Amino acid sequence: MTPATPVAVSCGEPAGIGPELAEAAWQHLGGALPFFWIGDPAHLPGRVPHIVLKDPSEASARMAQGLPVWPLDMPGPRVPGQPQAAHAPGVIAAIEEAVRLVQSGAASALCTLPIHKQALAEGAGFAYPGHTEFLAHLAGVDEVVMMLASDRLRVVPVTIHIALSDVPAALTPDLLERRIRITQAALVAQFGIPNPRLAVAGLNPHAGEGGRMGTEDAALIAPVLERLRAEGLDLRGPLPADTMFHDRARAGYDAAICMYHDQALIPIKTLDFDEGVNVTLGLPFIRTSPDHGTAFDIAGKGLANPSSTLAALRMAARLAGAT
Repeated sequence: MTPATPVAVSCGEPAGIGPELAEAAWQHLGGALPFFWIGDPAHLPGRVPHIVLKDPSEASARMAQGLPVWPLDMPGPRVPGQPQAAHAPGVIAAIEEAVRLVQSGAASALCTLPIHKQALAEGAGFAYPGHTEFLAHLAGVDEVVMMLASDRLRVVPVTIHIALSDVPAALTPDLLERRIRITQAALVAQFGIPNPRLAVAGLNPHAGEGGRMGTEDAALIAPVLERLRAEGLDLRGPLPADTMFHDRARAGYDAAICMYHDQALIPIKTLDFDEGVNVTLGLPFIRTSPDHGTAFDIAGKGLANPSSTLAALRMAARLAGAT
């Protein structure tokens, strides 16, 4: 289902591969999926035509003519591979403008291209750990959840960018419950799944094997799942993570809740390395992002693979059309 309004795409770091990905997305999608790019037109490589919009509503009608651009001027040219602190305020403004347009209904969803946090911190005092936390701030919500999704698997890590040795202490019943509730609600509201089935991984090998390989599975994870099942949530687990991700197992659930970063990301990157999409759950709007960074080493060389950006745009449009 096609959304009523186009998808807004924030420019991300100008020195990275974002501008190239925007042009490549237009080449691949043409008029099939209306979107517009928010950024400085001078930062585009210029391999495809672009159309400067006077209003975002023009994007759908003008997609066939070129890449629709909602212009936002920034100081100085783009130098591929060399981030400039002077661009930081503009990069932040592009995100803010994208959120404003989505919240106003001028755009149906937000797809963010990769940012460079160091350049934002140096150039604009950006104090957020990343895109996701900044979007939560702009949306006025206390907590959001990172999902990595593809056509074959959806995974949510309960703990994310922390050392493996710190996971047991960070994994609390309250945190696990909040992650499950936000995921379940988003699957209903955004993915259109009326009764989501969630598979919950154990922390330890063999989900603790009755306490012989750790006590967290029985003492911490199982009671949370039991309590939520009593409310009607469809939860399986805690399950041994090593048997959760083969074809037959994946057919039995709509999303997997994993206890730490690699437990979630290794399976989806093995199955769909180029087409995994970062979806932020818990926002009052749809946000997707390609699952990679700025790739300074290949910026400006015409080597950027647009597969994850295309997947992120398609998922954003699909979710917007379903809500």
